[in-house]
Amino acid sequence: MESATTKKTAKKDFRKLILEGYKNHVLEHGTAPKSVFKFAKDLKMKEEEFYAYFTSFDSIKSAVWIQIYEDTISQIESQEVFKEYSAREKFLSFLFTWIEELKKNRSFLLSIYGEGSKGMLSLPKEISDFKDKFKDFANEIILEGKETEEIATRPIISDRYDEAMWLQVWFVFKYWLDDRSPRFEKTDAAIEKSVNLAFDLMGKSALDSFLDFAKFIYQSK
Repeated sequence: MESATTKKTAKKDFRKLILEGYKNHVLEHGTAPKSVFKFAKDLKMKEEEFYAYFTSFDSIKSAVWIQIYEDTISQIESQEVFKEYSAREKFLSFLFTWIEELKKNRSFLLSIYGEGSKGMLSLPKEISDFKDKFKDFANEIILEGKETEEIATRPIISDRYDEAMWLQVWFVFKYWLDDRSPRFEKTDAAIEKSVNLAFDLMGKSALDSFLDFAKFIYQSK
C-alpha cells in the first residue's frame, strides 16, 4: 500500500514536471503550447491529470511568479542581518534578491514578456497573485517603518504606500527586461535610486515639519 508520504512526493514531482515542461516548451518554441491536450500528451499524461494541478497555462505562469517570490523571501529571511535592517534596507534587499531569482528565468520571461515590455501598461492577469503576496510583504515593511518613524503617516496617502511600492517592483521588472548593460548594472542603479527616492518621499519631509509646527502654533493660541 502506498504511504501518504509517497503520494505527497509524487504529487509534488508531478506538479514540477508540468512547470518545467511548460518552461521548456516556451524556451524551445518561443511560444506557449497550442493546447492543454497536446501539452499533456507530450508529457505522457492525460489531460484530466493536468487539470488536477493547473486550470490553464496562465495558472502555470502564475505559479512561476509565486515560486520566484517565495524563493526571494526564503533567501532574504534566511539572513540573520535582515531582521536588523531598516524598512528601506529591507525593500532594497528584496529587490536585489528578486532580480537574482529573475535571472534564473530570464530567457523564459523574455520569451513571454520581452517583446511588449515597453508597452505593457496593464498588468498581465497571471501576475495578480504575486502582486497580492508582495503587497502583504510591503505592508509589513511599511508598518515597521511607521513604528520607527522612518515612514511618515499621512492622511489618505499612507493607505497607498503599498501600491506605490508595487509600482516600483513592476517598473524594475520592465527596466530589467530591457537592460543590456554588463551584469545588469543599470538595473542595480535603478533599484537603488528609485528606492531611495521612494523612501525620501515616504519619510518625514521639511513640509511635514512645517505643517507640524504650524499646527502647534495654531493650537497654542
